Amino acid sequence: MADFTIHSLGCGSARPTPKHNPSCTVVDFRNNLFMVDCGEGAQKSFMQQRLNISRLGHIFLTHMHGDHVLGLPGLISTLGLQDTGGELTIHTFADGAKILKEIFDYFGRNLSYDIRFNILDSTKEEIAFENKSLTVRTIPLKHRVPTVGYVFEEKQKPRHLNREMCDFHGVPTSQFNNIKAGMDFVKPDGTLIANERLTTDPTPSLSYAHISDTLFVHQLAEKIGPVDLLFHETTYLDTEADMAVKNHHTTARQAGQMAKMSGARWLLTGHYSSRYKDEEEFRRQAMEEFPNVILNREGLRTDITRL
Repeated sequence: MADFTIHSLGCGSARPTPKHNPSCTVVDFRNNLFMVDCGEGAQKSFMQQRLNISRLGHIFLTHMHGDHVLGLPGLISTLGLQDTGGELTIHTFADGAKILKEIFDYFGRNLSYDIRFNILDSTKEEIAFENKSLTVRTIPLKHRVPTVGYVFEEKQKPRHLNREMCDFHGVPTSQFNNIKAGMDFVKPDGTLIANERLTTDPTPSLSYAHISDTLFVHQLAEKIGPVDLLFHETTYLDTEADMAVKNHHTTARQAGQMAKMSGARWLLTGHYSSRYKDEEEFRRQAMEEFPNVILNREGLRTDITRL
């Protein structure tokens, strides 16, 4: 199983269509599931992709527009019906937590799940989640309501042992973890063996940025930074560029520009306006600015380790 996979559950914008669900993405990192937004139909798409709901521990909300949150009441109700226990953390703003608590209190009474809220500040960058192998940080975006994006960054991996050199210098197995962590080795006679002689460079760490509804802002590029995969909303095409500004959204071309400026390796499109029938134009316009573009769709699985 891949260590870092993005599951696309909903690629549409405010209005659901027969082809697209509203926004929902699941990040599968080392068998732990992290959901970003939860639009209508999210739990059905979740099941269609055969994801295990017991592995879902965190939901990161970008903002409180309906197409990003209205799947939550149904999802929480389903969790309540399972009566299996567990804990779910929802990352959102203070107003969002207040609204959702009232909804859950009504539709999710006597939940066996412990629903917790991590309150975010939409005006500043902060760490939303961190464990020993992953950090999730926020980026303030510019939309009609308080909105943030999320960057999932794998922490630096341990160095690889050079077993031939370790055996040659008599490194005991009890020291292997220290050596992989970067420590030098001192032999019984006091001779210091530099870590670089005992190890090779670690496997590069991977990263994924999820940039939801936002006006195109050049300064976002440095905040995103180089990532392996950038999801950036592509609500409109060039013909509706004025509408993108009016509604605080981004065009496919601008998303391509952002991918290039931020140093992303690949761009993933999405959040398509329902006015368009053929999404291939989103890829074409984005590729005029940036070469590595993946056209998003429901059911798509993007394995970052294979990009």
